[in-house]
Amino acid sequence: MRVLGVDPGLTRCGVGVVEGVAGRPLTMLGVGVVRTPADAELGHRLVAIEQGIERWLDEHHPECVAVERVFSQHNVRTVMGTAQASAVAMLCAARRGIPVALHTPSEVKAAVTGSGRADKAQVGAMVTRLLRLDAPPKPADAADALALAICHIWRAPAQNRLQQAVALHASKGRTS
Repeated sequence: MRVLGVDPGLTRCGVGVVEGVAGRPLTMLGVGVVRTPADAELGHRLVAIEQGIERWLDEHHPECVAVERVFSQHNVRTVMGTAQASAVAMLCAARRGIPVALHTPSEVKAAVTGSGRADKAQVGAMVTRLLRLDAPPKPADAADALALAICHIWRAPAQNRLQQAVALHASKGRTS
């Protein structure tokens, strides 16, 4: 499975592509950040993020896009920018028919480090170890994007089995 992880943000939108299957060594195919100037008009920033994500989709042809689920923060302005960048990533994937998976920050941290309360340094260290890199990707947004992709590769098989079981149960309920 090839997954594009997206850590959404207006100024720095982390992107990373990981390939592999659960239980086997994973391979990083690319990592980076789509940047926009903080003083640019919002519409222009969103277009720049769209163009950056489209380039990553063109280059890497992922089977799925994993995006960090936006959660409530104290700073409404920050959460709005994150939500807008997240929507752009989801739109780019949907336009191409690529499935999108959303994972909360604590799900990603727990999957990669074993603790849903891990800090950025711990996530970066585990991403480095899991992908056999020489150093943690910089900035942290790039490492977080890789962590999202890793989380999805590891969690997708279980999520798919659960969805199939729920669908089977629902279909049996309709036939009785």
